[in-house]
Amino acid sequence: MILTYHEGACIRAAAGDTTLVLGPVSKSSKNFKPTNFGADVAFISFDHPDMNGADEAARGDKQPFVITGPGEYEVKDISVAAFPAGSTYDGEGKINTVYSIHFDGLSVLYLGALGDLDLPSDVLEMDAPDILIIPIGGNGALSPAEAQKLAVKLEAKIIIPVLYEDKSLKQFLKEAGVEGVTPIDKLTVKPRDVADKESEVVILTA
Repeated sequence: MILTYHEGACIRAAAGDTTLVLGPVSKSSKNFKPTNFGADVAFISFDHPDMNGADEAARGDKQPFVITGPGEYEVKDISVAAFPAGSTYDGEGKINTVYSIHFDGLSVLYLGALGDLDLPSDVLEMDAPDILIIPIGGNGALSPAEAQKLAVKLEAKIIIPVLYEDKSLKQFLKEAGVEGVTPIDKLTVKPRDVADKESEVVILTA
């Protein structure tokens, strides 16, 4: 799996000929550049232009399969369990869907714009995720301190922060005790790569 970051809460995950987009940015977003690549599946956690741009993940006749809320889904070789949680991102109190995605032999927990530390018990009782994608920028989503606290609780092997700017990123790295992490432009990861990892923070640059 190859993971890249595209501003906001938008992550692209690709393996073989399948591409997923998590939190695609809409062209009506005032904060981030719109998503500019095609995807087979689009995951919308929170209905806000910063992360509901499913249309921007289409290319020509190719339209993504769009998942927008709680439930269980099977698409191609991807299995998904989605759970409702809370957020007041950008001042809008709404359901924020948390996605547990099994793709390319790895488990990915995508928290979208999560603002509530009290995750559904079904999420907390899952096996520790291989990859945790977590918001750290506040603004109604988790603050850096809250994000670090939840990341420790979830025991993720790799932690990828999103929805950050320089200040919140510095604070999150300080909270995690890993201020020397060097940002990278993409993460290539296989199941065997995560076997011995524990709470490793990976910073992806947009």
